[in-house]
Amino acid sequence: MIGSDSLIENWDDFLTPYKQAVDELKVKLRGIRAQFLKVDGRSPIEFVTGRVKPVDSIKEKMVRRHIQEDRLEEDMEDIAGLRIMCQFVEDIYQVVDLLRKRTDINILEERDYVHNKKPSGYRSYHIIFEYPVQMIGGEKKILAEIQVRTLAMNFWATVEHSLNYKYQGEFPDQLKSRLKSAAEAAFKLDEEMSEIRDELREKKTVSHEDVRKTSDENSSV
Repeated sequence: MIGSDSLIENWDDFLTPYKQAVDELKVKLRGIRAQFLKVDGRSPIEFVTGRVKPVDSIKEKMVRRHIQEDRLEEDMEDIAGLRIMCQFVEDIYQVVDLLRKRTDINILEERDYVHNKKPSGYRSYHIIFEYPVQMIGGEKKILAEIQVRTLAMNFWATVEHSLNYKYQGEFPDQLKSRLKSAAEAAFKLDEEMSEIRDELREKKTVSHEDVRKTSDENSSV
């Protein structure tokens, strides 16, 4: 059991495997982006960020979620967290499929808040997984979380989180409604951008077909 005093005294040691996991996964995910750019010219991954939850945030969540110190490693899934930002909603699911195929992570749970938004309007795709970290004393498996979302979803979530932290979630109903409307506006922006991209693709395909037909007709004359 990790006692309160010993946990604080050994906090750096406790967080070391989580820091290592975040660093390793950022390199791996950014490597995937680089491969896509080299092969296809674009990547479903726009950029990747990662962090280890600050000590004060861990303590606060332990109290709020009634997590016992001896269950911290098993019950707190987001001590190590990564975010993958995408341009389009469709990219989110492509990234999720890529993560499912990886052999270095063991996915334990998936939560689709993209099409099953939270009451607040929050949207994102969460993946809880187990990741093996190679330590001096041997392999240590830790729990971690990846959130996959669009740039618009991330903008809303970042601002909403900041406001919640500042005002401790004490919003009048009218402001809650406005925040929810803003979340819907962000999602409609995502949908509109996807439609614009699809229309451009269709026009490009038609244009290429016209060029090919013209070329074939000229060749037959």
